[in-house]
Amino acid sequence: MNDESKVILLVEDNPDDVALTLRAFKRSHLMNPLVVARDGVEALDFVFARGAHADRAGAPLPTLVILDLKLPRLD
Repeated sequence: MNDESKVILLVEDNPDDVALTLRAFKRSHLMNPLVVARDGVEALDFVFARGAHADRAGAPLPTLVILDLKLPRLD
């Protein structure tokens, strides 16, 4: 598995923080696929391939999770 196929999961509800993270990744030439979840429920749906992310059943788990500790719905 090469570095570009390793998925990063960013769990963040603040759009400004998402934009800041994306900018930092771009400036660092980080080319990994990045998935953004807006709350803890959406993050768990991604990890366990449920709900809107059910189509990724059997796909590898994210290599890195960047997690906001205060999230709406579930933290």
